[in-house]
Amino acid sequence: MLTTLLITVIILVICIALLSVKILFKKGGEFPNTHVGGNKTLRKKGIHCAKTQDKEAAKQRNLYDRMKETKK
Repeated sequence: MLTTLLITVIILVICIALLSVKILFKKGGEFPNTHVGGNKTLRKKGIHCAKTQDKEAAKQRNLYDRMKETKK
């Protein structure tokens, strides 16, 4: 039981170290931006994340529709 736990911890430490090599040793290294808004190609096509699209849709609705939603 103890050897299995020790081997697991060692494997996890090795994995974390290998994943962080670029971040630790590259000057100005940082985690990549995997958010939809961080992708230049998607921005050019006008594709945003769901949260941003909801905000844009809420701005386009008229006052009457927004008032009906708040009364529900």
